[in-house]
Amino acid sequence: MKTIEVSEGGLRAAWEIAGDGDVRLVHFGVGEPAPVGDEKARGCYRMLELQVVGENQHAHHGQKHLGTAPANRLKYRRHRRRGSHLEITVGEAGGLEATVHYQFAPGMPVARCWTEVVHRGREPVVLDYVSSFVLTGLAPDGAQADCWMSVGHNTWFGEAQWRRARLTDLGFLPVGPTAMKRLACTSTGTWPADGYLPMGVLENARTGQTWFWQIEATGSWHWEVGGNTGQLYLALSGPTGQENQWAKRLAPGERFASVPVAVGAVAGDFTAAIQHLTRYRRAIRRPNADNEKLPVIFNDYMNCLFGDPTTEKLKPLIDAAADVGCEYFCIDCGWYSDGWWWDGVGEWLPSAKRFPGGIQEPLDYIRARGMIPGLWLELEVMGIKCPLAARVPDDWFFQRHGRRVIDHARYQLDFRNPAVIAHADEVVDRLVRQYGVGYIKMDYNINAGVGTDYAATSAGDGLLEHNRAYQSWLDRVLARYPDLVIENCGSGGLRMTYGLLDRLSIQSTSDQTDYRKYAAIAAACATAVTPEQAAVWSYPLLNGDEEEVICNMVNALLLRIHQSGPLASLRPERLALVREGIATYKQIRADIKTGLPFWPLGVPTLLDRWVSFGLDCGAKKYLAVWRLAVEEDSCLLPGVTGTVRCLYPAAGRCDWKQEAAGLRVRLPQPNCARLFVITG
Repeated sequence: MKTIEVSEGGLRAAWEIAGDGDVRLVHFGVGEPAPVGDEKARGCYRMLELQVVGENQHAHHGQKHLGTAPANRLKYRRHRRRGSHLEITVGEAGGLEATVHYQFAPGMPVARCWTEVVHRGREPVVLDYVSSFVLTGLAPDGAQADCWMSVGHNTWFGEAQWRRARLTDLGFLPVGPTAMKRLACTSTGTWPADGYLPMGVLENARTGQTWFWQIEATGSWHWEVGGNTGQLYLALSGPTGQENQWAKRLAPGERFASVPVAVGAVAGDFTAAIQHLTRYRRAIRRPNADNEKLPVIFNDYMNCLFGDPTTEKLKPLIDAAADVGCEYFCIDCGWYSDGWWWDGVGEWLPSAKRFPGGIQEPLDYIRARGMIPGLWLELEVMGIKCPLAARVPDDWFFQRHGRRVIDHARYQLDFRNPAVIAHADEVVDRLVRQYGVGYIKMDYNINAGVGTDYAATSAGDGLLEHNRAYQSWLDRVLARYPDLVIENCGSGGLRMTYGLLDRLSIQSTSDQTDYRKYAAIAAACATAVTPEQAAVWSYPLLNGDEEEVICNMVNALLLRIHQSGPLASLRPERLALVREGIATYKQIRADIKTGLPFWPLGVPTLLDRWVSFGLDCGAKKYLAVWRLAVEEDSCLLPGVTGTVRCLYPAAGRCDWKQEAAGLRVRLPQPNCARLFVITG
């Protein structure tokens, strides 16, 4: 029996090549490999699952993606190691050949994985499942009571809400080696973070080992954890036939690449896993100035103009934003329409009624006040009442069964069509070259469902190819305009995925309008996105008090500031707190881009009444603490030690003391927050 071994950043991986050419991934984790068992058990440690329509799925599998064929027949062909990139190729005579890629991140316990399938046969085949990563051996049946699963629930106004549960509480019971139970998370459609974040964490408390993963999809994806011959397995993929109506026809000579995923392991807990993911996300991201400089952005939408911009309304806001230290000013939705615009968007031409002197007037005013102007777009859709929608052919849009797909009074543009690409290029080129825009908020507020079956094997196939065409289009735009900042937005955080954030520098984390609820979202969103990419609204209310302004600012100070709110109408003492908050941010933002997240009270949810989130920046730590709707005025932060100073607001109006178990912080009233710096 031959073996292949890789060790990188504390992660060890081992593959066995059996005498018959069967390739098995027998270890992917930290420490020494666990015993695998007899030959029958070893045969279930398959590194790849691949199902062809019409082939027998030979395992007693239920809904699980196990026992797939022809994966069970694919035998070792070759492997190649190029630096940190390992490729293992398996195949069968006159049939499919598959190469599983493991791109290990240098110095990190993480690998980016995907599978490339090539059809070497003479007759077409149809794929309906291709794994990007499969690992068996996370825990034997007897250890499942010591395993904990963390799932990131994600919804509009309630992003990054994690739940952690013991596997036995989720129904994983030692019923026998052929149990059908699986824990599956899937997302179908054009919002890849709708329902769940495309990631997960599994902790084995018995061994002290934690596995973590993210699926780098821009559309449908699926992962599952289940039982296999008395062991737990993990399978990650893009879209599937069973869950997402995906199938892909391969003619002889054609190939298909699965959606990339990242998988890692650490001897540690959930926080350690997220810290390694943070390092990995920084490593794969397109280099850009925005994530180095972390400029402060004002956007006129949230608890402010709410989609009703005019030159008259904008000018005092522009003055106020410049005066408090903002560096970008983005005019949000509504600039292209005289009135109600939802079902008429698509041409992206400025409203003469809103801007009697032309949209160039407020954009020039933004520049004159020393800020870079931005505009909101929802470029991937077209309203059903848009005049252009009636003039262009149906192949501009997603279709199913010969009819245009409509969701919430919009059509979904199909970026596989060169005419759609030309339309999108014209809009972006006009905004950048003619209007002088340096920031685009790229929003997306529909879910076009399973996809488009026009010119595709299946609706899921059409969606995946559209997703990839959209990614390629973004790459070309950023190549033309390397300094252009494109914000990734999907009704807030419903497209929070590194299928887009590996190229886009900033992510809208939520549309939550209540700053008190936003605190828990802001404090948790660093699980899903690097802090320097996570844009959080700070929107002081017109008639709030000073503590409300402070809480709004603390929500954003360890991430990216999306300043909003009626700044031009705030009382001077409240406006001064906004100015102080932005000045504080500029003092610490060089640390944010390297800081690693931690949570002294655990990752928060919207039900928590005390919330804490910090960044470990080496010589110093920054720690935000929120007291929400709770009468108890103090909270113990376990394990927090060092010399503490209240960084914002400078006036403090709070106190703290070191106790044996950690730091006790006392805050003056419900629904308030403070930012601390800790050294030593």
